[in-house]
Amino acid sequence: MVPPKLRVVTRDGIEDDSIRDEPEAQEAIELARALSEVEATEAGRGPSSEQRLEDLRIVEALLFASSAPLDEAALAENLRHGSDIRDVLEDIKQIYAPRGVNLVRVAGKWVFRTAEDLGYLLERHAVEEKRLSRAALETLSIIAYHQPVTRAEIEEIRGVTTSAGTLDILMEAGWIRPRGRRRAPGKPLTYGTTDSFLAHFGLDSVKDLPGLADLKAQGLLDGHLPPGFTVPDPSIAASLMPDELPLEASAEEEEEADDGEESSSEDEGDVEAVADGDLPDEDGEGKPD
Repeated sequence: MVPPKLRVVTRDGIEDDSIRDEPEAQEAIELARALSEVEATEAGRGPSSEQRLEDLRIVEALLFASSAPLDEAALAENLRHGSDIRDVLEDIKQIYAPRGVNLVRVAGKWVFRTAEDLGYLLERHAVEEKRLSRAALETLSIIAYHQPVTRAEIEEIRGVTTSAGTLDILMEAGWIRPRGRRRAPGKPLTYGTTDSFLAHFGLDSVKDLPGLADLKAQGLLDGHLPPGFTVPDPSIAASLMPDELPLEASAEEEEEADDGEESSSEDEGDVEAVADGDLPDEDGEGKPD
């Protein structure tokens, strides 16, 4: 009996999370995936169940042994039978979902983390870290929500002067980094967050930062907010923005400026040498000593 023709629903076919989370859509995705794997195996184009299990064990071992999150490209390089790395990761995630450790994605990479409901067991072993000052927290929040941002822009938002030490503390923690230089007089540095910032706070991207509704629900905002109050939509671009200059280009420009100053100094020296030397007389010959 020929099975009925089904609409194949894949990861690329449905991008709307609201549709993807529906039970019917989830069942369709799982069914389509199972059918495609069976057809690929029968046609000799896909790994068998034993080969897929071996690839799954390889990825599981790499994630377990790694001290840092791993990206999909690095994991896929170690697969022996060409399994789809995203499907393998999804299978591992489902396997570990009810266990004491979970597979989670942070900063676009994958890592095993203690289940959230068991975190209290490890608090006694946690190393107490020095808390950030209020100024550092405010500065970090502004950079996270407004990046790329300059020091002057941070001070304008906060309404007070930001010391260089505050930015140094955040850079030493590895949570912010200089991105480039603003195309403005003085070419001030622009700052943005790092992957270490995302990993520390368990975020896949800065878009996962809490919005206005989330902050209200957690009681972190005053109930009497001014009209029109909004929380900026956090975003970050890997490449520089149109109004940013690369740090390397800025250094090259400074070198060119220095070279220009040196050449002008040499030209002045040549003029002085000519002024102090023997000048030709009216006949074009040098004056006698």
